Amino acid sequence: MAENRASGYTSGYAEGVPCWVDVQLPDVEAGKRFYGGLFGWTFEDAGPEAVWARLDGAAVARLARKRDGRMPTVWTVYFATPDARDLARRIVAIGGQIVNDPVPVRDLGTAALAADPTGAVFGLWQAAGHPGFGVRHAPGTFAWAQLYTSDPEAANAFYGRLFTAALFGAGARPDFGRAPVTEVFAAGMPSQFVVHFRTGDVAAAALAVQQLGGRVQTPPFETSYGKVAVVTDNQGAFFALLER
Repeated sequence: MAENRASGYTSGYAEGVPCWVDVQLPDVEAGKRFYGGLFGWTFEDAGPEAVWARLDGAAVARLARKRDGRMPTVWTVYFATPDARDLARRIVAIGGQIVNDPVPVRDLGTAALAADPTGAVFGLWQAAGHPGFGVRHAPGTFAWAQLYTSDPEAANAFYGRLFTAALFGAGARPDFGRAPVTEVFAAGMPSQFVVHFRTGDVAAAALAVQQLGGRVQTPPFETSYGKVAVVTDNQGAFFALLER
């Protein structure tokens, strides 16, 4: 993976590296107002009822209208892979499940949804025309994915086998951690990934979330990877703010 560490721009992602995020929302226009106000994102058409979110022209996320009201309003993190079908087979072999089989997304790449043995859902992305984040780790962009899980031991074993090189290989700089679900959620909540976006001032950003119609789930607290606040947007999708 080549990366200009000063700017955060990247030219490719190794397998197991978080490479993209999207959110399924009841109202994309309301999502544009919220995230545009919070992070300064601009938006452009990305197909039927969906938009690309950009920061200074670089792709940072996708907002799409959920087509089934029974689906959750949720941010999904996608992990890079050179072969989505092969990775899907390996996921099943070590105790995970495939929620949506790998399918081509126009000329952009191949996507799939999977679930780990604790039930947390995540995406797979085999890039073609869309390589993933145009920028990350900068304010207003993806900075971390934290899995809040009902069984940290099982999660560590699963992802340690699945993404060994990305998590533990020579030169690895993981953007992905695991913690008990009760660290921020009530006991009994399902395991879930929480996408973290970087901010220069987590307290000020949490206040802005409230002013834009969102809620603070967990006020700022210290972690090994920075100061974090877990919040929801104006439609109920969880995400986190990370100051580091």
